[in-house]
Amino acid sequence: MKVLLTLPPEIHNLEIYRVTGMKAPPLGLLSIAAVLERYGHKVEVIDSPTLQLDFNSWLSNIKAIKPDLIGISIQTPMAPKAYKAVKILKEEFPGIPIIAGGTHPSVMVEEALREGFDIVVRGEGEYTTLELVNYLENKGFEKSGLSDIAGIAFNNYGKVVKTKDRPLIQNLDELPWPARHLVDINKYTLFNKDINIAHIMASRGCPYGCIYCITSYYWGRRYRYRSAQNVVDEIKYLYEKYHTKTIVFTDDEFTANWKFVRDFIDLIKKNNLDISFSCGTRVDLINKDLMKLLYDNGCNALYFGVESGSQDTLNKIGKRITIEQAKKVFSWAKELKGFTTGSFILGFPWETIDDMKNTIDLAIKLDPNYAQFTALTPYPGTPLYDFAVNNNLIVDHNWEHYTTVRPVMRGFNFTTSDLGKMIVYAYRKFYVRFGFMAREAKAGRFFDLFKIITKNLIFSPVENKIKKVFEPLRWGQ
Repeated sequence: MKVLLTLPPEIHNLEIYRVTGMKAPPLGLLSIAAVLERYGHKVEVIDSPTLQLDFNSWLSNIKAIKPDLIGISIQTPMAPKAYKAVKILKEEFPGIPIIAGGTHPSVMVEEALREGFDIVVRGEGEYTTLELVNYLENKGFEKSGLSDIAGIAFNNYGKVVKTKDRPLIQNLDELPWPARHLVDINKYTLFNKDINIAHIMASRGCPYGCIYCITSYYWGRRYRYRSAQNVVDEIKYLYEKYHTKTIVFTDDEFTANWKFVRDFIDLIKKNNLDISFSCGTRVDLINKDLMKLLYDNGCNALYFGVESGSQDTLNKIGKRITIEQAKKVFSWAKELKGFTTGSFILGFPWETIDDMKNTIDLAIKLDPNYAQFTALTPYPGTPLYDFAVNNNLIVDHNWEHYTTVRPVMRGFNFTTSDLGKMIVYAYRKFYVRFGFMAREAKAGRFFDLFKIITKNLIFSPVENKIKKVFEPLRWGQ
């Protein structure tokens, strides 16, 4: 079959794309595409946000491709555009099955089907999509046999049918590498700079189950790692074919398996790969020796989710770390002169304004090179979403606003307006510090960080206020 895999059009204006200045490839779609190609199907991929496609240009591309089947990947903020897209597709291509996949439809199955999708692929999509495409190629859209395909949902004469869950892929090495030849790899940038960059996922899953994070509930509650050899072989391929020297690991916890990390570094050195890379980790999944090993061998940034300055909050959300661990790890990074990013979440339902200020104070005390302050957001499929619904805390039901930049839920002691003001206060207090600005300017990084914070901040009231905080710095005032 000729299969088209795409992201919805007109999502490049969403805050998740505008704020970071990062253009990242749709790894999930490219992985599914690689599996389909391995088994003989012809695949096209339209990366709408990177190409900045509106509905008309997106539709023109699809008409030129003339697909037999269309799959759309959807994260929560993309859902409204995806639902508009499927209605247009149904008018233009009435006989073509339209499939939804990704984190949002995997849990909002009834919503996706009600909005017009024929089938939802739930969870990890590679083999579910392959089996589904094979079935549709051989049997057509005959619903009687769809029930035998694990990991999907469909509407059968007004009744939503969810088939049994598909087991997670245990050996990730058996998957082909993402089909990057289906996109223009030169369009993927960092801070809109001309940097040849590649994104790689070395593992899937997370056992922690933090109440606000979808990872554990989408990818599973245990780590599944590729072999270090398989990961390095992919890097070597990217290095030789695309001359890629900058790698971003998209794993939530790259360092959970210390043997993997050491084997990875050994193979990087053995193959004389002149690369740099960034990765995410946890303050309880690294020690000083491992941190030094990473920084000494190409790691240009470590990302830590600290989240709160309250130990009570850390315990409630299932983070399973301590503030003392965070202090120790960030002090190690300072000693090793390594770059760190810290993530901090404001707006847990039980918090007070003073609690949020304590989180901001902890961020200043830890003093990462970059601090990310986000508004707690109740994503469907997480325990937080259920808690927020049950306690009537959600005040904004527009999925496009679920970006962590714009507050969409109140707390027991604060309003969304209060939370928006605290986000602005956090950025002002952390970044408008003479010592911080002098350090980052000396390192040649300050204006890159400034661009992240103020990049096209034009829609959200919170964004406007953050921009006002930083605009004088742009002109050296």
